[in-house]
Amino acid sequence: MNPRSQWLENRCIGCNSCLEACPRRALSRRPEGIARDRTICTACGACAEACPANAMQVLGIEMDAAGLVKELLKDRAYFDKSQGGVTLSGGEPTLQPDFTAAVARGLKQAGVSVALDTCGACSWTVLENLLSLADVVLYDLKFIDPERHRQWTGRTNQVILKNLLLAGEVIWESGGSKKLWIRTPLIPGASATAENLQAIGDFIKQNLDSVVQRWELYAFNNLCRDKYRRLGLDWQFAGVPLMARAQLDQAGAWARSRGLDPQVVSVTGAARLEDG
Repeated sequence: MNPRSQWLENRCIGCNSCLEACPRRALSRRPEGIARDRTICTACGACAEACPANAMQVLGIEMDAAGLVKELLKDRAYFDKSQGGVTLSGGEPTLQPDFTAAVARGLKQAGVSVALDTCGACSWTVLENLLSLADVVLYDLKFIDPERHRQWTGRTNQVILKNLLLAGEVIWESGGSKKLWIRTPLIPGASATAENLQAIGDFIKQNLDSVVQRWELYAFNNLCRDKYRRLGLDWQFAGVPLMARAQLDQAGAWARSRGLDPQVVSVTGAARLEDG
């Protein structure tokens, strides 16, 4: 896990300690405050360590698989009482397949249930190995149309759909010991359309109807706006509000219109409060 630094502007005392400590000279002082050149910053944490006011902080720590398993097992009593477990998410856990597998293996050896949250954009060899260690698979399915998928994610979904079908076979052959949940983000103006949701519903009905236990439509969430701001990145949905309850209900209706068991489809997440 790679640490990322956060700048807390209201705590800066203007001592320049962070600038002097940076080995890459990625920081500079400007009239509006400290600027970071993220093209050369390696998130080494030297600036945060040098800052006497804690205005620069490191978010996240580096940890090996054994250390993470040990940390996670501190919540063992909670897992046992709730009959839950640990979800390996991210980011994308298949980008660190050996680390993810080692963590999953350690949790399984301790008797803790493991869920794998993935978009499936990886080799089948990697996914198949991780599936063998997972009790629940949370599989992101954003679009069916390959060009729409490329438009919004930067790549087509050919590998994603192929891996999903193969994963469905593995889960079917498990005889019920593994579960498959499909998850679709409801992004206004992008994935939250009748055409897209009905196409995903058709795909599930035709290929995975007897395997998928849950298709979760999760509502657009704009809480990440501050993360983009802190990273100095623009986000095209920064001004988009939460979806209204009526919009979420409509999305659920589109999904249920394709012949799936209505109980399989669920709509989760917060809706915006409406006037009146």
